[in-house]
Amino acid sequence: MDKVIFNGRLTERSQINIDLEDRGYQFGDGVYEVIRVYNGSLFTGEEHLQRLIESAESIQIKVPYSISEMKNLLLKLIEENKLFSGIIYIQITRGVSQRNHLFPSADVVPSFVAYTRELQSPTEAMEKGVPAITLEDIRWLRCDIKSLNLLPNLLAKQKASEAGCFEALQHRSGTVTEGSSSNVSIVVDGKIKTHPATNLILNGITRQVLLDISRKNGLEIIEEAFSVEEMLQADEVFLSGTTTEIMPIIEIDKQKIANGQPGPVTKQLQVLFEDKIKEQCGLDFKTV
Repeated sequence: MDKVIFNGRLTERSQINIDLEDRGYQFGDGVYEVIRVYNGSLFTGEEHLQRLIESAESIQIKVPYSISEMKNLLLKLIEENKLFSGIIYIQITRGVSQRNHLFPSADVVPSFVAYTRELQSPTEAMEKGVPAITLEDIRWLRCDIKSLNLLPNLLAKQKASEAGCFEALQHRSGTVTEGSSSNVSIVVDGKIKTHPATNLILNGITRQVLLDISRKNGLEIIEEAFSVEEMLQADEVFLSGTTTEIMPIIEIDKQKIANGQPGPVTKQLQVLFEDKIKEQCGLDFKTV
């Protein structure tokens, strides 16, 4: 796990030197992605890379590589690091320039970094379900951009951890948006309801896979905002995300959801999602 990608080339992690005037370091002026790897294969890699480019363009950063070029680099990184199950973290910043709130001149080249980390699926948590808390959403109004500015998310996740919970479910004046590092959905009368993909949430890649497999298997999807009260009274609540996969929420603010057990729709989605991983990556990853 010693190789990384730095500005278009594979190199040793020990050889990387981040300039103190990199705008990502000083301003959080950049974007990122996390891509799941199963069986040494990228899962929804192109979708993540497309979103990376879209996020960068949203803040006027031109990514100096095509999707195919980035994908080839990432595949080489997986091979070099012998990564079987884990993640690849990718970050693009506006580049290195003398500190100034204004954008640097056009000749400043964006910085590109990627590295791998081993990570197994959270099987036990997905089987048993996890608790969560609710918090007011204090983030900016462009949550659809996967930017490096994650301090509000970190504060929310830390509060959840201190409360003995897995996730903080955020809301704006009572309207649920998403978790601190995941999307959240509810199930009412067999129907899945999730916040629409607006500027108030990140349109998660796992969320998109979830919507697709749900519709293909006859599950009704309602992309509509819901309240904290509606969530607490739901039949099921679950998270979706790159590292959380499909995660049942069985308790919110110390109040059990339904009977405090993962529900049938969530379990069905877990199976369908696992099938999707096998389809792309060719492995019953839970058995290794």
